Amino acid sequence: MVKKITMIEAQKKHAGRYNIYLDGQFEFGVSESVLINFRLAKGMEVDKQLQADITKSDSVAKAYSKALDYISHQLRAESEVVDKLKSLEIDEQTMAQVMARLHEQNLISDQNYAESFVRTMAITSDKGPTVIRQKLKAKKIDDNLIENALAEFDNNTMLENASKAAEKAAKHYHRVPEKMRMQKIRVALMTKGFSTDLINQVLNDLVLETDAEDEWYNLTVQAEKIWQRNRKYDDRTRIMKTKQSLFGKGYQMDDVNRWLDEKN
Repeated sequence: MVKKITMIEAQKKHAGRYNIYLDGQFEFGVSESVLINFRLAKGMEVDKQLQADITKSDSVAKAYSKALDYISHQLRAESEVVDKLKSLEIDEQTMAQVMARLHEQNLISDQNYAESFVRTMAITSDKGPTVIRQKLKAKKIDDNLIENALAEFDNNTMLENASKAAEKAAKHYHRVPEKMRMQKIRVALMTKGFSTDLINQVLNDLVLETDAEDEWYNLTVQAEKIWQRNRKYDDRTRIMKTKQSLFGKGYQMDDVNRWLDEKN
């Protein structure tokens, strides 16, 4: 059955969308791009097949508009756009057309996303390549694209970031004995994704500020807690277990023995 367009009016609540009336009755809404592409005009005849084509094209246009809105706020990985469209219950065929259009217009690119992500992380964070690589993998970025992007993370910036992270960790663990503090700083840098070679370089250059009085005070506090915790044991076992605990925390043998001598 063929119907005729009797009126086209702009929607009041949705800019860029139009209501189409066939034979005096509202039939469907379309975006401005669909209106133009199908050259819809008053008096035009519309059969069922044409109406189905128009409706399908409008579904793509609406999904495309939502995708544009999503990527307009910040750079997005392709997988993020796909996940967003899925959350909007966009069907696979429509989604494929939307993604193809975004690609054609260079509006999404995992290579650009990866490069931008690496630059931003290098400037604003203290994370190393391993962590950055993991974050990009979580966005389903291709391995080759990740490695290409990481190649832009220059060694000087990486060294500077690792050094800052080491200094921050050193302050955080300032109450920990020097030997154990270095170990904790190493673990912190590994957790942030820096390589072993770079960590060794940073730690070799790192100068820890150690206050003998503060370290002795911290030892006495820790030792007293451990000593009380071990009070159920006989003296010999109590001393042995206390020593083991303090050595495990990085305190020096001479300092531990000194505390025990003063305690007893």
